[in-house]
Amino acid sequence: MTRYTHMSLMLQEIKQQPEALARTLREEAPKVAALGRFLAGRDIRLIVLVARGSSDNAALFGRYLIEITSNIPVSLAAPSVHTLYHARLNLRNALVVGVSQSGEGTDINLVLENAKQAGAFTLGITNEPRSAMARLVDEVLLIRAGKERSVAATKTYTGQLLMFHLLAAALQQGKGLEKLRQLPDLASQCMELEPVVQSLVERYRFMNHCLVVGRGLIYANVYELAIKLMETCYVVSERFSSADFLHGPVAMIQADFPVIVFAPPGKTFNGMRRLTQQLRTLRAETLVISSEASILKQAAQTLQIPVKIDEFLAPIPYIIPGQLFAAMLAGVKGLSPDRPRSLKKVTKTL
Repeated sequence: MTRYTHMSLMLQEIKQQPEALARTLREEAPKVAALGRFLAGRDIRLIVLVARGSSDNAALFGRYLIEITSNIPVSLAAPSVHTLYHARLNLRNALVVGVSQSGEGTDINLVLENAKQAGAFTLGITNEPRSAMARLVDEVLLIRAGKERSVAATKTYTGQLLMFHLLAAALQQGKGLEKLRQLPDLASQCMELEPVVQSLVERYRFMNHCLVVGRGLIYANVYELAIKLMETCYVVSERFSSADFLHGPVAMIQADFPVIVFAPPGKTFNGMRRLTQQLRTLRAETLVISSEASILKQAAQTLQIPVKIDEFLAPIPYIIPGQLFAAMLAGVKGLSPDRPRSLKKVTKTL
């Protein structure tokens, strides 16, 4: 078995996440009460999230979380509507949230500028306090992750998920805030899966395609793991909601086809278990990420989450074994996850 001997920047930054989450909670949670009071006075009727790449994946979680907890409709913006088609939207009584680890995404910031002119209140979620985004928006929630040097985002992705938890708490007058204190410890517990992942990745050395499947609040991680496998391991990774998967893509499954399944306990679990049973019948190579024995026993391979986690908190700890898998798989493939070909840390598009 090939051992992962070089610790990439990506792997180092994955390991920094429990501390980064704790620091972010400590520094940013005190803003929740004041932000909640302000938003209550704005009569917010629509929330629009603007992002690209991994930040857009985090925004997908934000959409599920905020719609479920606040009952306010949430839209994922299409920046090209603003940058290429120059549409002028009516955004009165809207909250427009820009999400960018660098805060320098040209198109994201242009949407925020247009939103302010259209009457929206703007909020930025970024890791860079001196960024263009931070200067532009009405309010900022800062990810206190420290400098992220690897091109592949890890600690800023989980930091963005945490920011959406804080925004959801603000929209509920602080409800749910105390539960977030569990997240750094839950992240630490999932980090203990590192040796399990290391023993597993050699099996996937020659994998060049796979599917990633999940549903609901965990769906953002489906997109995030797929993009991590694409950019660090050059694996063609399709991602599907389990519901959409059964409407057609399941037809491509044959013996030994790799399928990675996110299955935390909660509203979507029974459906994920039935899907995994079907994949077993089709003799797929299923790798299941879950705490629950009833689905793990259906899998070809498993990454067992060491503790049962509330589905609202699950996305942050559950992505960690996926991040470890991508970083270590890149290692056994002889690739650098820190410097993917053709990619830069900051991508500016219009």
